[in-house]
Amino acid sequence: MVPTPPPAAGGVAPQGPGQVGHDHVRAEHAGSTASVRFGQYPPARRTLLHISDTHLLAHNAPLAGRFDTAANLARTLEAAEATGIRPDAIVFTGDLTDLGEPEAYTALRAAAEPVAERLGAPVVWVAGNHDERPALRRDLLGLEPTEHPVTGVWDLGGLRLIALDSSVPGWHHGDLDGAQLEWLASELSTPAPLGTILALHHPPLPSHVPLFDILELRDQHRLAAVIAGTDVRAILAGHLHYSTSGTFAGVPVSVAAATCYTMNLARAAVDVNGMDAGQSFHLVHVYDDTITHAVVPVVDAPTGDFFSAEWVERMSRLTPEQRLEEFSRKRR
Repeated sequence: MVPTPPPAAGGVAPQGPGQVGHDHVRAEHAGSTASVRFGQYPPARRTLLHISDTHLLAHNAPLAGRFDTAANLARTLEAAEATGIRPDAIVFTGDLTDLGEPEAYTALRAAAEPVAERLGAPVVWVAGNHDERPALRRDLLGLEPTEHPVTGVWDLGGLRLIALDSSVPGWHHGDLDGAQLEWLASELSTPAPLGTILALHHPPLPSHVPLFDILELRDQHRLAAVIAGTDVRAILAGHLHYSTSGTFAGVPVSVAAATCYTMNLARAAVDVNGMDAGQSFHLVHVYDDTITHAVVPVVDAPTGDFFSAEWVERMSRLTPEQRLEEFSRKRR
């Protein structure tokens, strides 16, 4: 994927919050609210909502003749909003549509933007192999409908989020060519106060499912060379339709499962196929010294309902010693 060569020295024209440039997107958003501190870690500095692989189709045609992608996305967004968390950004890591249809991108905006507005968070759209750059640029970003890669930089109160475009027009495997890697190196040359998170569709990780080996991100050593020694703290990705994690060039990688359908890993690797179950999204919490990625299942299930806001409020009135006695001591 190659960003359009900038007109001069390779920089991106300054943009206001939420505005977009010719080839890159920049936005700013306030930090997340603090929570009650019960342990040794202070509240997260920033929080991201990580969603992937919506695969919408025009007029909500059933994906593969069986998956209602619009309904599954709606359930996911409803579940995310129900957490009560106000994220600093909502990141969709690619395969936003299944065929790159303009109507599908329009439907995606109609579904996601009202939620983002209520949460007060910018939406970061990342291109995937099922997307078509011209329609994505025009119908989601309001840019010229060209084959130029969809890349961008967001300043989330000191946390830098960089979106890369690993899509390859006409193909399903992933790649990052020299021009995009040079742009990334330029962006990373100056550290951000809270570090940097990269978002792209194809994860730089191995998969035990054979078919994904064919469609993996190619020449990953070139990306590793660019991020070595920089402030990159995490990589967000999708593509696999199942949640997984690993490390790449010493950087943690977190892959979010799809909203449309997920891969049934409870089968032999050569027999893994999609199922209309197991959908989830990730809550990414950025702390000073670590970043956590919580997998949140989208499922209707009864709970014990022992813990509540009232319980937390009651515990907050106790001393640390009293809390240990109340909640940590074993009682038979």
